[in-house]
Amino acid sequence: MGFIMDGLDADDYDRTYGDGALLRRIGHYFRPKAGAMAVVATMIVLVSVAQAALPVVSSMAVDAVADGTIGEVAVPLTLALLAAGALSWLCSFVRHWQTAKVTGDVVLQLRQDAFDAVLARDMSFYDENPSGKIVSRVTSDTDDFATVSSLTMDLISQILMVVFVTGMLFVRSVELALLTLLIVPVVVALALGFRRIARKVTRRAQRSLSRVNANLQETMGGIAVAKNFRQEQQVYDEFRPINLQSYQVTLRQGFVFSSIFPVLFIVAGVATVGLVQLGGTSVLGGGITAGDWFLFLQGVSLFWFPLTSIAAFWSQFQQGLGAAERVFALIDAPPRVVQHSTESVERLRGRIEFRDLTFGYTPAAPVLRGFSLDIAAGESLALVGHTGAGKSTLGKLITRFYEFQEGELLIDGRDIRSLDLEAYRRQVGVVPQSPFLFSGTVADNIRYPRPSASDADVLAAATAVGGGDWLDALPQGLATDVGEHGRALSMGQRQLVALARLLVQDPAIVVLDEATASVDPLTEAQIQEGLDVVLAGRTSIVIAHRLSTIEHVDRILVLDHGRIVEEGDHSGLLAAGGRYCDVYNTYFRHQSPHYRPGTGFVSVTTA
Repeated sequence: MGFIMDGLDADDYDRTYGDGALLRRIGHYFRPKAGAMAVVATMIVLVSVAQAALPVVSSMAVDAVADGTIGEVAVPLTLALLAAGALSWLCSFVRHWQTAKVTGDVVLQLRQDAFDAVLARDMSFYDENPSGKIVSRVTSDTDDFATVSSLTMDLISQILMVVFVTGMLFVRSVELALLTLLIVPVVVALALGFRRIARKVTRRAQRSLSRVNANLQETMGGIAVAKNFRQEQQVYDEFRPINLQSYQVTLRQGFVFSSIFPVLFIVAGVATVGLVQLGGTSVLGGGITAGDWFLFLQGVSLFWFPLTSIAAFWSQFQQGLGAAERVFALIDAPPRVVQHSTESVERLRGRIEFRDLTFGYTPAAPVLRGFSLDIAAGESLALVGHTGAGKSTLGKLITRFYEFQEGELLIDGRDIRSLDLEAYRRQVGVVPQSPFLFSGTVADNIRYPRPSASDADVLAAATAVGGGDWLDALPQGLATDVGEHGRALSMGQRQLVALARLLVQDPAIVVLDEATASVDPLTEAQIQEGLDVVLAGRTSIVIAHRLSTIEHVDRILVLDHGRIVEEGDHSGLLAAGGRYCDVYNTYFRHQSPHYRPGTGFVSVTTA
């Protein structure tokens, strides 16, 4: 049992909605479709009337046979049966057609809302939640939600059928009708008791599917690494228990769902035996006619099928509600980054001030404590330090990907929390160490931050980076397809595309997670030329990995556990022989032209 339930806990942003709240929320999506729903409702009524009329006409035929008058009424009764059947088929067709259209429109809107919510979530949300699970909510759960609408239509149809048949039974025999209705509370009680179990197993099944999706997405993303180290078997061994867990949970769900039918059919069977016995006795005693008894038996079958279907649909309905609950939880997840206002943002000068700022990815473990820093407009600043010093954290705060807990972060003297976030981020450019490219051409990716950019703008940006020589190595130049995640290009080419993309964006502030960290010397020289163009006249924060970048910046900050321990330029800090010298000898000395392997630390005079 422990294995089956491992890892199926609710996500941090999950919440529980009552059935009433869920139905009201779902009703909000169906409200704009009121006209189509009215057509569906009308068709449901007509179908129910037509289906209820069939046993009535059949009972009249039975009485006609018993009375010897069948010859006189055979034609009209046959026409009545055909008309009822044709009306039932036509109305059913219109009903299912309109239901499918309404359901498709509602699911489309729900999926759009879910995707909008995904785009609006903060970066911390993606740090804490596997992307595969999020994808599962946007795709699989919205599909499961579609069952809610179709099942609702079926439920209404079945309820109307029960109402019409019940009325028909009371007209024929009050005694038998009352006996039939005695079993209704039993069926309803079984269905309601089943409801809680159904919701519980459904949630677990959906969470297990999310784990499968998350594992598959991670595997596909890292398949090159797995093959490089020949770890396909390990990847399979990791997938197998997750898949087995999903199998076990889904099997349990299927067992729970399928168990309701045998129970309901047993109850219905026992009740039907009693009704047949009582009805047959009434016919023999002259209490009702043979036609009435036939009508009653037909009515009972029409009565029991909808009633058991309603109870069975309830379990599937719970599955749809469970899916809706997960989608709504994603939509309603509270943001971590909260803007106090949305002031307009003109062209930024680029001054950045940290004032006694405290931040931690988890509040209990701050990365920055009372941190203060003033970056002048147009200044280039390099951040160096050992792993975990807080270099990347500063970049993430400037881009407003995370919310700080205390203090202030000012942009051109204005609280970053007061700015229109969308307009602000348009003026902040980011180049990660491993840039991401979307499927499409090189030109498409360069144009990405400004879709209105002309071909001439794209070509100018590409040419400005490294003199444009790198374009000659592309099979079709700017029209070259980059492949999934840019895998058709080398790492260096991806970084050159990212720099050209930054030029098209034309930001006032640039956060650069050293783009020359993983390239060959020739590509590094091309990128460095591009950096000179990209960073000119802009405030730049460089998370430094290469000596060539450090030597060109205005100021270097040495960070240690979220504190500034040294600052200055390259030569001055080396001459001081302090913390920067230690960082230099750890990370940068092998990049110096004066470095010789085996000579130990590079001296200050020869660096």
